[in-house]
Amino acid sequence: MTRKKIISFIAVAAFIGASVYYFYPEQKLPAGTKIDKLLVLKSERKLLAYADGQLIKTYTIALGRSPVGHKEYEGDKKTPQGLYTINDKNPNSAYHKNLGISYPNTDDIKHARTLGKSPGGAIKIHGLQNGTGFISKFHRFFNSWTLGCIAVTDEEMDELYDAVPIGTPIEIRP
Repeated sequence: MTRKKIISFIAVAAFIGASVYYFYPEQKLPAGTKIDKLLVLKSERKLLAYADGQLIKTYTIALGRSPVGHKEYEGDKKTPQGLYTINDKNPNSAYHKNLGISYPNTDDIKHARTLGKSPGGAIKIHGLQNGTGFISKFHRFFNSWTLGCIAVTDEEMDELYDAVPIGTPIEIRP
């Protein structure tokens, strides 16, 4: 085989593989599910959704530009770690929809002050930036496009938005 044919074969195989990944259907959250706990495993880039103590669904996520370590101050591009709650729902977000996370807590504020900085805020679970939903699952390949938030696809955000009530605990682990 010539070099040109090998390159063409690789390009076609990559296109087919990407198409299968993009269009392969993923498990949907069962209708009427009410999530009562969320667990984020940053190092695994996973968000686990629980109902009645049972794992219902696992989502693959993207994180901030500096995903390792606990958020210390505004602008560090890190996702916080610890125990928080879902404290807001925004159907009109610039990132499809979002669920607000109760960062910063008292300890986060104290720590940022010791650094002479603001702790920041507005940490969310959100979909893709409006107008870019076609990217869908490909956003998962990059941790560089959020500033510390937790990102899922728009379809996944729709599920979570409907199933997660305000007050739901969320634990974010390293």
